Amino acid sequence: MKRSGTPRPDPAAFILANLPISPVPAIPEILLHTAGPASGLWRLAGRGETDPAPYWAYPWAGGAVLARHLLDRPEVVAGRRVVDLGAGSGLVAIAAAKAGAAAVTAVDVDANAIAAIGLNAAVNGVNILVVTADIIEAPPPEETDILVVGDLFYDPALALRVMAFLRRCQAAGIEVLIGDPERAHLPHGELTRIATHGVADFGAGSAAKAVQAGVFSLSAMLKDATKPGGPAATA
Repeated sequence: MKRSGTPRPDPAAFILANLPISPVPAIPEILLHTAGPASGLWRLAGRGETDPAPYWAYPWAGGAVLARHLLDRPEVVAGRRVVDLGAGSGLVAIAAAKAGAAAVTAVDVDANAIAAIGLNAAVNGVNILVVTADIIEAPPPEETDILVVGDLFYDPALALRVMAFLRRCQAAGIEVLIGDPERAHLPHGELTRIATHGVADFGAGSAAKAVQAGVFSLSAMLKDATKPGGPAATA
């Protein structure tokens, strides 16, 4: 058994040695380092309550549906500056880069995810800026045209924080796209579905099991009734 206090391995070296490269189900254009039963992922990710869950090591439907959408509709990001929030493996960021984005930034709070994104970007021959930070309490990112968000609505408290941040981004003129297989805390009433794709979802219990996941935009914000042009002014 691993002893308490034993140093964890270098993330990049561990990923290269233990997470084989394979195409993403339903997205063969993209290759990722993906964990398997024999990867011993706990040696890197840890088992403590405060250790971040290693979401970056598997394909999830929200990211997969966004990646599929961007590759099928490259005009969505071509020539634009993209930020991938909660980037995980970097799947969506890689798809944006392959689709012709002018610049792509991948943001995640997990340093292991950041290492994985760098390696996955190299495997796919794309350039991605990686940032380790929790930005959802911060102002909207500067020099950003479109924000992409996959699989961040699995927890009620996180979902509320994420939506508040996305609304601030929308108010700042940043387009927002969300990918999700309609998990419990997705705020359907605030979203407009723009596409549906069948993709694999590790969360469904098998990386090969397909689910129908959606790509969503934020619905338009209602005008403040107290401001000129709001509902009260036109009543």
